[in-house]
Amino acid sequence: MAAMNIGKIKEALKDEPKYRMTQVMKAIFSDLIDDWDKATALPLPLREKLKKSCRLNIKAEILKDEDSSKALIILEDGNKIETVLMHGQGRNAVCVSCQVGCPLKCEFCATGRLGLTRSLTASEIVEQVLLWARTLKPAHEHIDNVTFMGMGEPFLNYDNVIEAIKILNNKNGFNLGARHISISTSGIIEGIDRLSEEPLQLNLALSLHAPNTTLRSQLMPINKTYDIDKVLAAVKNYIDKTNRKVMIEYVMIAGVNDSQQHAKELVAILKKHLGKPAQTNSAKIQNPNQKNTVSTHLFMVNLIEYNPTDRFKSSPRDTISKFKQILVNEGIQATQRFKFGRRLFGACGQLAGKK
Repeated sequence: MAAMNIGKIKEALKDEPKYRMTQVMKAIFSDLIDDWDKATALPLPLREKLKKSCRLNIKAEILKDEDSSKALIILEDGNKIETVLMHGQGRNAVCVSCQVGCPLKCEFCATGRLGLTRSLTASEIVEQVLLWARTLKPAHEHIDNVTFMGMGEPFLNYDNVIEAIKILNNKNGFNLGARHISISTSGIIEGIDRLSEEPLQLNLALSLHAPNTTLRSQLMPINKTYDIDKVLAAVKNYIDKTNRKVMIEYVMIAGVNDSQQHAKELVAILKKHLGKPAQTNSAKIQNPNQKNTVSTHLFMVNLIEYNPTDRFKSSPRDTISKFKQILVNEGIQATQRFKFGRRLFGACGQLAGKK
């Protein structure tokens, strides 16, 4: 049975009036149909044609926890990918994969152990979001955010990732605002540069995870090609071009990158490359005659509790809090993100690896 493929839909509709594509997009992404027979606005012969060229059912195994749900999607060729739905503060965020496995072999990432099988098509990426949209529909809930932070490196599948985003952003389709879509990269400089030229107002996140090049190379071999200084220089260029805030992601691993000295090093390297955060109003009030010489570069640090694997453990929460306080005391905006789905093999790649 053919897989869901937007290209095949376009091919099936090439001899149809243009409005048919609008009807089809609405049926898939707004009405969230899972069977072409439910697309009653379409004539029966066209529905039969679409059944043959493009399936709508999604084969998946779903595990649920209090704060998240994780799905293992079985693709047409038998490969498996993971996607996660996170619930928090009345919002639903979806984390999607962009590759089957990953070639980057980060030491702390379960996906890295799988290696790379292939990149996903745009339709296979969109399929992950559709799965969760359909899951939420009975409760009259919807997806608020999509982040490319699952299996794979988005900028090593750049064209398909951007095509998928355009489908999700299409006003006649899923109609998810670009500002609600984030791309997380391990630091592929060419991808960062290309994204800075995109007309879409997307969010960029950088997986940094270490405050110096020696430790980052140990944890993330990609640093040997795109070292920390070059990557942060590319991020600064991105900020200068887009004037959009960048999230600096830092996973907290016990005894590896979580010391107070690491926090001080992180402060130093971020200020060196990205500048100091903008001066606060309170600081100006305390010293109104002080010249505002600080940079207005936009960035913040997201400290992430590590989902344990057999190699590493998460830093204790009090250690993370002390780490965060050092950043905050230096004027760097920092947030602390608690782990989701630990009982669901929450670390990316863990579920697919077990299967």
